[in-house]
Amino acid sequence: MTRVQIDDEFWSPRLKANAEVTIPHALDKCDQTGRMANFARAAGTMNGEHEGLVYNDSDLYKVIEGASYILGRQPDSKLARYLDELITRIAGAQQPDGYLNTYFTLVAPHRRWTDLRAKHELYCAGHLFEAAVAHHEATGKAALLDVATKFADHIDAIFGPGRCHATPGHPEVEIGLVRLFRATGDRRYLRLAQFFLDQRGRIEQRACYGSDAQDHKPVLEQADAVGHAVRAIYLYCGMADVAAMTGESGYLAAIDRLWENVVATKLYVTGGVGARASGEAFGDDYELPNDTAYSETCAAIANAMWNHRLFLLYRDARYIDVLERVLYNGFLAGVSLRGDRFFYPNPLAADGISGFNQRANERLDWFDCACCPTNVARFMASLPGMVYAHDDAAVYINLFVAGTAEVTLRNMGVQLEQRTRYPWDGRIRIEVRPERPTEFTVQLRIPGWAIGVPVPSDLYRFLDPSNGEVVLRINGRTVDPDPTAGYAVIRRTWQEGDTIELDLPMVVHRLVSHDKVAANAGRIALQRGPIVYCIEAVDHDCDGNHVSLPDRATLTPRHRPDLLGGVTVLSGRGVAARFDVNGNAIDSEPLDLMAIPYYAWNHRGPGWMAVWLPRNPI
Repeated sequence: MTRVQIDDEFWSPRLKANAEVTIPHALDKCDQTGRMANFARAAGTMNGEHEGLVYNDSDLYKVIEGASYILGRQPDSKLARYLDELITRIAGAQQPDGYLNTYFTLVAPHRRWTDLRAKHELYCAGHLFEAAVAHHEATGKAALLDVATKFADHIDAIFGPGRCHATPGHPEVEIGLVRLFRATGDRRYLRLAQFFLDQRGRIEQRACYGSDAQDHKPVLEQADAVGHAVRAIYLYCGMADVAAMTGESGYLAAIDRLWENVVATKLYVTGGVGARASGEAFGDDYELPNDTAYSETCAAIANAMWNHRLFLLYRDARYIDVLERVLYNGFLAGVSLRGDRFFYPNPLAADGISGFNQRANERLDWFDCACCPTNVARFMASLPGMVYAHDDAAVYINLFVAGTAEVTLRNMGVQLEQRTRYPWDGRIRIEVRPERPTEFTVQLRIPGWAIGVPVPSDLYRFLDPSNGEVVLRINGRTVDPDPTAGYAVIRRTWQEGDTIELDLPMVVHRLVSHDKVAANAGRIALQRGPIVYCIEAVDHDCDGNHVSLPDRATLTPRHRPDLLGGVTVLSGRGVAARFDVNGNAIDSEPLDLMAIPYYAWNHRGPGWMAVWLPRNPI
């Protein structure tokens, strides 16, 4: 991601807000809520008791990770010094044997490693390892990496064959250990990550955590996504990471089954996952309620991370299709345009009154359990690393984001410059600038939605098969390459100034769900490009429960630079039912309906909102 510079109408303001607002805001909140003081107290340089929840250390680690990504792209001496001070404080809290967790050091040092089901020691360790690698890669400094390896060595001495056979209740350490292995080359960390994966579901020497923690079966036997959604997908990310490093086919077969289950039966149209507030969990197959959808922001981030890993494993664009759906919808709704207010859950319908967001009906600036704001801080900062990919012979253009990238192919530099107003406009222009004329392949993603496939399953489909035409030109000449795994494969001898132009049809689509999704029976959702739309109260003088959108109604896109940071809205004639004082339907009347991007709802005050609209008057 350090070799990608974003200069994009849509994403640049969000990356700027993340760097200038979200990360400073999260650091301030970590300070105000005692997260930073906990490290000083554990180090013995400050008096006082532990503040906050048992897993609060992880929040500071995630913000450090996000701040490190920013430093890797743009030097900032003030931020660098601040992180150095935080790292010194963190290092001071590390115990002589390498152990590092402020809760147990301050509250229950005699209870280390005795409750991995609930106490999140390994979860916090995993986020430390991720932050340490990110900081080292961004700055070249080893202070936090030294802390992480010392802690990882301690964990390796406690867990493993012939030692403790427990596994974390909340997966994350597996991801962190693989990153630590890749940064250091120490295979003990990779073996330990695999050990934790393989202990799941094996309860001969410990208590079973149950399906909520994905401990009901060994990972190689799992086929259905169950339990806590974030825990589950972090586990699947860890499986993908270990499979990538070891080639273990059993992990690949398992995560393929799990992915098919999620994408075919448990994926919201926004890319969110997790149907139930109880346990923040997946529901049954096709259980996708709208008003009670939990669809946690952290779960959307985990889903994006998982699909990016699967693309890297398989080089198939269908995983980027899911990633893109998450990015523009389920993830982005979780943070305000300004960058300092957040959703924890992300329902697809709201009444404007119920406190769905941790008892509030609007975004909040923080939560006692602050996993979502701090996850937003690190994930948003990582976005540039998802736009492109490459191997020795090919460049993959996955996301349509204006800016430049520097890629090295066979020891030769290639610069790519992308210009687009995506997602509002489907025209993309890419200039390819190799150091010298060279033959290589450009793999240009053709989004599934552009060819009539909204998701890579039958869970959703476009009601109107008319889709427009995808047009591809090389140096102004129209070409028609045979797509492979969702990519237009363009192999040629590239020269300075060669251009690729891709025109995607920005048709307004109505989507319908699989018949087994009871919550969406008789309803449609709206999508244009990668953007899913909703309607909300502020634009309509009526009760949202009584609004419908007939199939015959024409919907017209119009860009509104004055609204919500600049959005394309959809306008058309809906229908609003009228009722008498006893609640009996009298008749219906036309309604000027305006749909906005789902990610932008709830910015103009609380009120009702709906993604799925009835096709017939109520």
